[in-house]
Formats: sequence, C-alpha cells, structure tokens
Amino acid sequence: MSETENSQDEVIRKEYEFKKQVSSFFMSKGYLISPGFLDNLPTGFDCEFFLKLLEKHLGNNITVLTKDILNSIILNEKMPDINWKEFEKARVAQEKGRDNKVYDTFLNIINYKQNNGNISNDLIKLVKAEEPENDLTFPEDEMGSNVVIVKSYAENSQKREVQDFVSYFRKRYDALKKILQTRMELENAISISRLKNVENESVALIGMINGRRITKNGNLIFEIEDLTGKVNVLVNKNRKDLFEKAEYVVLDEVVGVKGKQGKGMVFVDELIFPDVPLTKEYRKASEEVYAAFTADFHTGSMMYLKEDVEKFLKWVNCEIGSDEQKRVAKNLKYLFIVGDVVDGVGVYPNQENDLMIQDIYEQYKEFVEVIKKIPSYINVIISPGNHDSTRISEPQPALHKEFVSELYDLPNVKLVSNPSIVNIHSSKSFPGFDVLVYHGSSFIYYGDQIDKIRSQGGTKRTDLIMKLLLQKRHLAPTHTSTLYIPFTEEDPLVIERVPDFFITGHLHRTVATTYNNITLIGCSCWQGRTENMEKLGIYPDPSRLTVVNLNTREMKMLNFK
Repeated sequence: MSETENSQDEVIRKEYEFKKQVSSFFMSKGYLISPGFLDNLPTGFDCEFFLKLLEKHLGNNITVLTKDILNSIILNEKMPDINWKEFEKARVAQEKGRDNKVYDTFLNIINYKQNNGNISNDLIKLVKAEEPENDLTFPEDEMGSNVVIVKSYAENSQKREVQDFVSYFRKRYDALKKILQTRMELENAISISRLKNVENESVALIGMINGRRITKNGNLIFEIEDLTGKVNVLVNKNRKDLFEKAEYVVLDEVVGVKGKQGKGMVFVDELIFPDVPLTKEYRKASEEVYAAFTADFHTGSMMYLKEDVEKFLKWVNCEIGSDEQKRVAKNLKYLFIVGDVVDGVGVYPNQENDLMIQDIYEQYKEFVEVIKKIPSYINVIISPGNHDSTRISEPQPALHKEFVSELYDLPNVKLVSNPSIVNIHSSKSFPGFDVLVYHGSSFIYYGDQIDKIRSQGGTKRTDLIMKLLLQKRHLAPTHTSTLYIPFTEEDPLVIERVPDFFITGHLHRTVATTYNNITLIGCSCWQGRTENMEKLGIYPDPSRLTVVNLNTREMKMLNFK
C-alpha cells in the first residue's frame, strides 16, 4: 500500500473518531444526531462552545440536531423568535416527503433573519390547519393567568364502518412509528416484508403487537405486524432485564424491536417503547401561583361527601385553614376537575338504590352550585367521565349545555373533552404548562391485566399505570381497554404532545409523583366507597386536594376529611 493510501486511511479514521466523539458528546446531553449534522461539521468544531450557543439561542426546544440547525447556529448571531415545536413537526414532514413548503419557510426565516411575528403566526396556522382540534386562546386577565385549550374534541356523530377501524389503527401506527423513528436505535428500521431477504443479521423493526404467548420453555413470543406483514419475535427468559421489560408489553401497542433474524423469527436483543424523552424541560413559573387538581364529585350519590365539599369551598374562599393554607388559596389561579362530576343514572345495574338524587338534571344542578361558589379569579377547567351524561366512548365531548348551561355563562369556567390538552399560565415570555387531562377509564384494565402492576397493588397504584401509558404514548393502547370512537383522521388517544402535567381521576386514589420531568397526579374523589367500587376493586382515598406551586413544582396534599 502506498504512502498516499495510508495517509488517506488515516484521515478517514480520524474523521470517523471525531464524528464518534461529537455524537457521544451531544447524545450524553440528551440530543439526537442526524447524519447531515455530522457530515457538515466545520474544521475546528468545538462541542462545548456550540452547546453554549445552542442553549443560548434555542434552550430546550430542539431534540434532533440537523445540518440546518448546525448552519443556522453558526451563521446567526441572534436567532429569530419562531415556534420551535412547529419547526420540529415541519422537519419530520419534510423528511418524509410530505411537505417541503413549511420547512423551507422556517429555514428562510432562520437563515435570512426575517424575524417577523406575522410570518411565525402564519406558519403556525399553516402547520395546525390539518389537525382536528380546537385551539382557543383566552387573553391574560388582570390577575396574570391564562388558559389555552390546545386540544378538545367535539361531538362527532356518524355511522362507523369496518374501514373506519382500519384507518384508525393505521393512523395510530403512523403516529407512534414517527415517534419511534426519532430514536437512534431505530434509525435503520426496515419493513417486515424485507426480512425475507435477511438471515442471521441484526435488524430493527417497528410494529404493532398482534399477539403474545409464553412457550413451554418460559420464553415470550410476540407477533408484531406493520403495513407490509407479520413476524414472530422471541424474548429469552434468561435475558432478565429484557424479559422484565417485555412483561409490560400489551396488545395493540406499537413498539420498536432490535434483534437477530433467524428462520422465521427475530430473536430480540432490545425492546423500545415510544416513551417520553428524558430531555423534557422542567418548566417553572417566575412567580408563586398555584394550580389544584381534583375529580369524581359524584353529586347525587348517597355517598356524596357534601360536608367535605363545603369545607373545600370555605378553604378556596380563604375562610378556613392556617395562615399558610389561606395564602395558598389566595394564590390559587387554576382548578382542574377531571370527570364524573355527577353520579349519573343507569351507569351500572341497580344504581338507583345508591342515589340520593334520582334526576340527572338535579344532580348537575347540585354540581353547578358548587362551581358557582368558587371565586371568579380562579380558572376552572372541567372534563367529563364515564358517569357523566355524554357518550361513554372516548373521546368524550365536553359536558352538554343542556345539563350545565349556567357553567357556559361563567367566564372563568372552561369545559373540555376527555381526553384534552390545556395550556395554563402562558405569557409572551413563558410558554406555560401543558396539562394532559384524562379521566382514566382504561386504568382498571391495566391494573388487572398486567401481572407486574397487579402484584404491586393493581388499581391502588395509579402511578404505575400512568407511567405505563406514558411509555406507550397512548392512553388506552389495547383494543378492549376502553370504549372509543374510531376517528379516521387520527387516534385521539395517542400522546403526541409531551405534557408537563398528566392528570387523571376514575380510580379515586390520590397520587402525586414525577416521571421524566412530567408531573403525574391521580386525583381524589368526593364520594365514599360504594358496592360498585367494591366490585371494580376501587379503594377510594376521598376528600383530598392536590395543589402544585407552579413556581417550584412542589406538590401539597390538603385533606378535607
């Protein structure tokens, strides 16, 4: 080999090592790296210096480092004020060949410094135009609070065909596949149909779980499918960490698999859930302000804890409590009520024997009287649950005006669907907090069906169920876990937008914890234990209110029992 060839090999080797070091550095900081970023690194590239510029200009708004981000950071002294979340969406759409126009416009703004607020707003409208959601902004009031309904589903009554279910599951698959494709481990994922051309090689796949079984040797086999075919994948029981992770796999979820292709089967080395990123920003407000979370009032029930509710109303009006508790009440700006505001009529067999108020209209009237006693400076966000007079199938639309017309006239009350996403406390200088609201009708299924959760308390462990669903990036991945409407445009139960708060009710248990910088809150109730709860395995933890200081994200529990 000549000296020239040796020299070229050495250059290639050094370049490879340099790219490897750069990739490792930024991945350790929580970023994903595109090949274009590495291929366009300038001579003398300084990782630490670039990271400082990146954090200065973009904060935590970007998760994938691309060639365009590299060039923009290097070329621009000051980055324009654009919506970086929409930039990320546009980048993904452009890479999939769906839409270049939006992404190119973003690049024009960045690279030519056309920092024009009107352009950014037009882009946001253009990107969101395809999304079937309500996006309503309420102006900041004199108290400095703000509520934005990011996503709330309306009534959508129509005849459903078999093809609607096909479209629904395809939309789910596409949405979760897109999330999984951002994972470094799955960047070279292939379709299942291409496995016939591969043998004894490492492969990466993305598919939906179509079946699961345990072999006579104790190994786990899953059948996964994509739009091109099906294949069995095997998880060996001797791979303890991997096997334990596989025990949390549920039917109809979308997962990533890395392993070795054998004869008619893939032997799994790695199992990847969509999950929420570790890089999620832990947002905090600049001032001391509080949000409170509760659910399941069940007005009309014989077990309705009216005296405890009255104590809560006195506290929220600063009439009772210690000086510290009154100070919290005075600074309370947001109150979420997550479903089952009334006990309903005919929800389960012989329910009439458990009702103090038999008339559904009177039940809602009782609840409305509670809300009317809450101070007007507190924004009250209310969603329905399975006991409310809306359709049971999810997404459930907001409470009907027929039952709660007075609430529609209260300026501080916002009625949203189940599930929904609500942004609170945003301002021109702060993006606010995204709150994912879901009543939790699927929770009993997962508390009962997943051995690992059942053995740790089942439906008593709302926190484990919430963490599981965040890992799946879906509120009810298994077909039979809840009733649902097969939307053909999207799957409304997919968790595409990573929230700051995930709030639930239904199990009547108080939970407050954190997972990957997301605050998880399982809300208490205002109802004693009924025979129906006993049948469902629900153990209530009533008359408690979870309050969060948005300045510190510290959580407190107030007991009104």
